[in-house]
Amino acid sequence: MSPRNSSGEWEKPFWQQPGWLLSAGFFLVLALLGAFVVFADDEGTKAGPGPGATAAPSADPAQGAPSGKPSNGTEDPRPAGCRTDDSDQAVPPKSPADLKWKVYRTDLVPVSATAGPLLYKGAVWSCFARTPLGAVLALHSITSKMSGSEWKAVADQQVARGPGKDAFVATRSKEADESAAGAPGSDGTYVGFSMLTYTKDQATAMILIRIADGKYGAATASVVWEDGDWKLRPTLKGSLTENITFVGGPEGFVLWGGEDGA
Repeated sequence: MSPRNSSGEWEKPFWQQPGWLLSAGFFLVLALLGAFVVFADDEGTKAGPGPGATAAPSADPAQGAPSGKPSNGTEDPRPAGCRTDDSDQAVPPKSPADLKWKVYRTDLVPVSATAGPLLYKGAVWSCFARTPLGAVLALHSITSKMSGSEWKAVADQQVARGPGKDAFVATRSKEADESAAGAPGSDGTYVGFSMLTYTKDQATAMILIRIADGKYGAATASVVWEDGDWKLRPTLKGSLTENITFVGGPEGFVLWGGEDGA
């Protein structure tokens, strides 16, 4: 497929894009099976989102409004054993004091004893606070589980119902599982995030990654509140992320710290 405009942007299946080939192992976690993603390398994208950035649409409009309530109209109950403090509805300006890093395969995933995940059952890390921080941590946790052999259990329990989930599962089922090789963080490192939109029912954020060659990339993904927890919302085509963009550095992002952090 030829470039679509003179700025250097193009659309290809993600596995054929040059930027993908530079960091296939780590970006597979975030963009596995996306129908199309865009790598932008012009000056406008290298500056990062910046404090004045405006939010892109959080999902294809045809996906429909996120559902935070069951069909009877009452508030979703939290799962058994899951209780969180949901009072802080502000987007955190810095990394939380209790942030730590938990190893999953070759990834270091940020976790918090107060914002989640609080429940661990194999690859399913669940029970996140219904807060901006809880939503961002859910994005990191869920997307990091989609390349290995445990992806199906995670998708069954932590991907929001709808055509996007159906498309993701149908496509992912045809692909081989990635084997875990290398030290934690060897493929890349989660660095921080930028919240684009947030309500108590949905959130969209950019996840900042530093890949092995020192470059920075940002992937946009969304979660919705469903059945008492944050669930990943794919696009209608089944992509876990809406786009991946190379950025010049961490400016404009909230950066993770914490024990064993980058």
